[in-house]
Amino acid sequence: MIDCMFRRHGADGEDEVFESTDGTRSNWDPEIQHGSPPLALLTRAIENLAAGSGLRIARLTLDILGPIPVATVRVRARVERPGSRISLMSAEMLTDRPDGSQRSVARVTAWLLAPSDTADAATDRYPPLVEGDPAAVAHAWEGAPGYLEAVSWRRQATPEDAAVAGSGGSAAVAGSGGSAAVVWLSPLVPLVDSEPTTPLQLLAMVVDSANGIGAALDPQQFVFMNTDTVVHLHRLPTGQDFALRARGSIGPDGIGVTTAEIFDRRGFIGTCAQTLLVQRRE
Repeated sequence: MIDCMFRRHGADGEDEVFESTDGTRSNWDPEIQHGSPPLALLTRAIENLAAGSGLRIARLTLDILGPIPVATVRVRARVERPGSRISLMSAEMLTDRPDGSQRSVARVTAWLLAPSDTADAATDRYPPLVEGDPAAVAHAWEGAPGYLEAVSWRRQATPEDAAVAGSGGSAAVAGSGGSAAVVWLSPLVPLVDSEPTTPLQLLAMVVDSANGIGAALDPQQFVFMNTDTVVHLHRLPTGQDFALRARGSIGPDGIGVTTAEIFDRRGFIGTCAQTLLVQRRE
């Protein structure tokens, strides 16, 4: 039974040590981690480092530096560019090689800015999304163990679904039609053991799923894994339910991009983008 994504195993010098659970396993390969759990754990490290600074995270960039094993990982965070109004912080995830040395597998950098009162000038690009009944098929990885068991995934029906159903076909499972796909997601377990998980960490636990939500290709025929996830937030998230409205674009040379708008129950909060390596399955 999956009860959290990571278990804390104390500290080793400047590093926090965690054991990765089955809840981190990727739908592409169960031996490696889905991108969202590492993004969330490194976001946690940056939030802890920034505590008391008076700054808030406005942008998160996850770079996946290699396969992230479902194993013991180390996390360390540091200030790259100090400042009272603008600061750059980073967090790194490392794993052990067979020879005992360490390799860096993921890095998150974050711009933190000083808040001020702009309530009278606030604007939202899009109206709030209201969750409807979920579509019959949540995604194209039905039955995949691991991360997808630890997240509630409610895909919203699209006009393409209705058209396909009317023709007697199977419901669409991704954003490969004319409309962007919308999925509401909620983590079902804490990020670390039973400790409280902040709203920003909860969002990070699901936002890397934009690639799967906006899939423009059939995952039975293609692999399209993202190398990064970049999140811009004009407002901090609230609650634990988030919607991603995502769409993928595939180039002619094996490289793609997924972009998404991010919503919480109150409305639009930001955007994310991902770079994709696209390969045809053998």
